[in-house]
Amino acid sequence: MSKALETRAAGRGLRIGEVAKASGVGVETLRFYERRGLLGRPRRTGGNYRVYDEEVLERLAFIKRAQAVGFTLDEIGEILAESAGGRLPCRHVREAARRKLEELDRRLSELRRYRSELARTLREWDERGEEEGSICGLIEHSTLTSPEPPARAWRKGRHV
Repeated sequence: MSKALETRAAGRGLRIGEVAKASGVGVETLRFYERRGLLGRPRRTGGNYRVYDEEVLERLAFIKRAQAVGFTLDEIGEILAESAGGRLPCRHVREAARRKLEELDRRLSELRRYRSELARTLREWDERGEEEGSICGLIEHSTLTSPEPPARAWRKGRHV
């Protein structure tokens, strides 16, 4: 944080735009994090502007690092709650990271299996060329058994 920003934070606090700029987190994201309870409630000015203490920047840096490791906002909320309750959440964090690693290994295995099936199917299609069907005979007569690529399950929010 710049010296000018530190001085401002120490005196009157930081407005949401200043926090966004200093942290690299958008204003709407800050409001969303506040609603989720990840930042706590900032105090308000007479004009109803949010005013944050400079500790919010440390909290945001923690959230960004936790997300980079693969933690969801719900998991980050649990970690923050444990810490706020006076408990060290490190054991919980290690266990969650271990589960994430196991899930990642499982998904990688599924992706390798799906890739093999898709490559085999594509070789068959290359041999067959065009094929009659209602829309595309290649797909309609396909023997590809993976109904849903694992990456699609990830986008639907079924990840750990």
